[in-house]
Amino acid sequence: MHTSQLKKKYSMKQLFGAFVNGYRSLPILIKNRKSKRVDLQWMERLMLATTEVNGCEVCSYAHAKIALKEGLTQQEIQAFLSGSDVFVNEEESVSIFYAQHVADSMGNPDADTYIRLSQVYGAEISEIIHAGVMVMMMGNISGIPLSAFIRRLQGKAYSNSSLVYELSMLLIQPFFMIVAIPIAWVSSLAHRSI
Repeated sequence: MHTSQLKKKYSMKQLFGAFVNGYRSLPILIKNRKSKRVDLQWMERLMLATTEVNGCEVCSYAHAKIALKEGLTQQEIQAFLSGSDVFVNEEESVSIFYAQHVADSMGNPDADTYIRLSQVYGAEISEIIHAGVMVMMMGNISGIPLSAFIRRLQGKAYSNSSLVYELSMLLIQPFFMIVAIPIAWVSSLAHRSI
């Protein structure tokens, strides 16, 4: 019998909040893809660091492939996915620790941590870093129950998950995606975070 556990288990409320915050962040990432203020390798390191804390197997697999395409080495990817700081360079260290903090706090970073991020990188870069982490949180929180369901189908169910949890989190996602779009748009106009 397989006894591994989910690293993180999020609620439906957290899933919905992640969709709202993720959708609010997408335009910032799209703009960054053109401007490359935060280069794509840096962004992948942030996403790998976030995913490692959350433990989303589906996201780990997908972002490892993307990171390879962006030029990260297999050793670097493995280090980030195992929580090692061997490949964390000094210029990006505060952002990597910020990404880990966001995931560790289940998407609710404390204000002091964001202030520190802004002091190091300035407002524009910090906004891009935060947006990247929020989009990754959206992917992780929606991907964790999918990862658990896939493992269940393979006969390796997580001991701290259930079929009801996995299916309810998966089946509610299309509804949450639709409802979150206008809320994200309105909250973006109001410059508020949910």
